[in-house]
Amino acid sequence: MSSCFCVWSKIETSPHDDVKVISAIVPHSPRTQAEILQSPNLKSFSFHVLRTATRNFRPDSVLGEGGFGLVFKGWIDEQSLTAAKPGTGTVIAVKKLNQEGVQGHQEWLAEINYLGQLHHPNLVQLIGYCLEDDQRLLVYEFMSRGSLENHLFRRSSYFQPLSWNLRLKVALGAAKGLAYLHSPDAKVIYRDFKCSNILIDSNYNAKLSDFGLAKDGPIDGKSHVSTRVMGTYGYAAPEYMATGHLTERSDIYSFGVVLLEILTGRRCIDTNRPSNEQILVDFVKPYLANKRRILHIIDQRIDGQYSSDVAMKAAILAMKCLAREAKYRPTAEELVKVLENLHELQKAWENCSREPVRKQIGNKNLGCRRTVASNGGRV
Repeated sequence: MSSCFCVWSKIETSPHDDVKVISAIVPHSPRTQAEILQSPNLKSFSFHVLRTATRNFRPDSVLGEGGFGLVFKGWIDEQSLTAAKPGTGTVIAVKKLNQEGVQGHQEWLAEINYLGQLHHPNLVQLIGYCLEDDQRLLVYEFMSRGSLENHLFRRSSYFQPLSWNLRLKVALGAAKGLAYLHSPDAKVIYRDFKCSNILIDSNYNAKLSDFGLAKDGPIDGKSHVSTRVMGTYGYAAPEYMATGHLTERSDIYSFGVVLLEILTGRRCIDTNRPSNEQILVDFVKPYLANKRRILHIIDQRIDGQYSSDVAMKAAILAMKCLAREAKYRPTAEELVKVLENLHELQKAWENCSREPVRKQIGNKNLGCRRTVASNGGRV
């Protein structure tokens, strides 16, 4: 993948709102529009097909909305690339450029150029595009279970609270996606890592969406300085908010905030809570400093589902991600290793818990606990 940079613009919002961003990726060795659109990894769709596939972009087909425009659910025949009846064929997510919005053709083309070159099991896949007259659309794989944000915070019959096991699985998948973006193969700083950008498929595999490069590079893929702070209030690293200095470790701070949300079931910013509890990072710090108090902040909806040892190690990992000095934060690869270890520790604890009660007495019970507690998982 060629080294590239983004040109961004910003719409002013309140401090608690997401910062809206225009991303335009310009390779150092620019490719022409024809070269970008002829990528063997991407499919070209007609506007008629996508309009039919989304039932004429009906309001009840809307999955969400971003800076680019509305996202619609649709169905296509994967072989013929024609529209299919709802409930048949392959489900897709179609982003339709808002023609009255701030993003235009160059930003749309840049997104294709950029996303068409990144492929990983833990990134949402760009399938194709539509370029027809003044219509600009992008086609993505459909993530049937929506965002992590919905599963953690939305109260409804459809979005049930995620179990502890699934929370660990999602955290690990998100860490793997971030590790790939930070790898030499991609050299990407996410800059807006948050719960709403972590999507979940039917098997509860986590995939990252809406990832983007920092403006102006960086040349070495490791750091960037901008006078504009992009991202979401509550997730952005303090040094980034203060100086505009963006690094891979800025993403790690954001990961730490998300891990806290996974552990506690609380939003990073919640103005409906008492004033001393509204900012999650500030609220939990006294608890993270004391291992005995850590369990007091775990989401009550998953009581009894987790090993206290695993939960404490996960909380300590979050605390390390939130270190004030970026150099003390772990790398994304280290996140993956720790979370894989915690996943194994959790499985060992569950295997012990399933043993008959008579086997949980005396030395066998003590031995089981010691095995779980000593089976790696160092943070």
